[in-house]
Amino acid sequence: MSAQHRPEMPLVVGRVDREGRLVAADPALAGLHARAGGREGGALAIPQVASLARLSRRLGIVISRAVIAADGDRDLDLWVRAEPIEDGVTLAIGGWTERPARAPADVGEGEREADFLRATADWMWETDEALRFTSLTAAAAAAIGKTPADLIGKQLTRLFRFQEGEDGALPILTALAEKRRFDDQFAELRSGSQARYRLSGVPLIDGAGRFAGFRGAAASLPKWLPSAPANDAAPAPPPVKESPAFGERLDKALRDPLDHIIAAAETIGAQPDGPLRRDYAGYAEDIAAAGRHLLALVDDLVDLQAIERPDFAPEAEPIDLADVARRAAGLLSVRAGDSNVTIDRPADDEALPATGDFRRALQIVMNLLTNALRYSPEGGMVWIRCDREDDLAAVVIADQGKGIAPDDQARIFDKFERVDPTEPGGTGLGLYIARRLARSMGGDISVDSAPGQGARFTFTLPLR
Repeated sequence: MSAQHRPEMPLVVGRVDREGRLVAADPALAGLHARAGGREGGALAIPQVASLARLSRRLGIVISRAVIAADGDRDLDLWVRAEPIEDGVTLAIGGWTERPARAPADVGEGEREADFLRATADWMWETDEALRFTSLTAAAAAAIGKTPADLIGKQLTRLFRFQEGEDGALPILTALAEKRRFDDQFAELRSGSQARYRLSGVPLIDGAGRFAGFRGAAASLPKWLPSAPANDAAPAPPPVKESPAFGERLDKALRDPLDHIIAAAETIGAQPDGPLRRDYAGYAEDIAAAGRHLLALVDDLVDLQAIERPDFAPEAEPIDLADVARRAAGLLSVRAGDSNVTIDRPADDEALPATGDFRRALQIVMNLLTNALRYSPEGGMVWIRCDREDDLAAVVIADQGKGIAPDDQARIFDKFERVDPTEPGGTGLGLYIARRLARSMGGDISVDSAPGQGARFTFTLPLR
């Protein structure tokens, strides 16, 4: 029976437990589950609905999305709302519009538009129809001291402050109203850095032809570019001796495939569809770890080319280094917990005013703290202290690791150098990039260490 013959059909509800088993369901949902091969009390057998339930539970947020589920020789257009609860996920399903099954629509044009966005972007993101994040690259969240999980489900305006065009309009809102592509939405990052970006986006259309959100890109604006295009010709950019094209192409060519490899490997390793042989699960974990290592190398190589360009100049703005240190400790708290290492961070009321680029300062402290956690013994402690050294603000990060010999303390700041190349993790670029960034902001990074006595890194910036 088609939907036009049953517009009064009420909302269908159900519940899955922590293991994804359908433990309660209205007759319509129970019937669809059974026709999909599921058994009573067994794992939810409707793949599209089950995947939304898993995603909602993993992220800990409510997710509402249109899906198409097969039901015999017909398809069902459903609108699924998944809400995590203490012992599982509740489901509320509306729509139930029946139509003949059809082959997937040709999305070639949409994919070409998405490829164009990726080729011109610093960051990528996706939203639902209400401009709430459904995914975004880690670098975008880190720019305001957050993780992607912190922003999933939040409005796009949590990351950006939109700027009006010359006609007083906001291109993104016009595109939202008309469900079409937009370009040249200028925006300012909400980090206090006043960094500006040009946003572009293409509409996402679900299988029923309905608007489901935007896939978007953010491209950073050079400092010489005005906030919005003027009628007059834009001022000529300063001469650049080096093109960032290689780094951009490398980033765009590798990031998406690596993201897919990591996500697929982590999904396999999580064994959502039942137990795997132990060695297969181990292979999946190894693949995910290798993918993350390659992704870190891509990040470092792109950063490396950026900081070595002659026109590279980080922001010089008032920042609080104690706040930066607390944010870095918060972002790495899960990793510290996994390693059973305690981070002793600055008190909440402690402040250390300095001048620098917030995002770059956070990147530096994250790098130093990540290294400290990597080399700390299980059950160890990492200390973060804030101090003043003459006219400099200093963040000191000390660990209880195996220490660094005097002969190695200079070379660890060189490209692709590591104290022990046989140890897992690291690309050999992090400290080189961190010191270059610190010095470009008028500060520095130094190390004080001895074998068996841990390491003490000091990051300085000019006092405000």
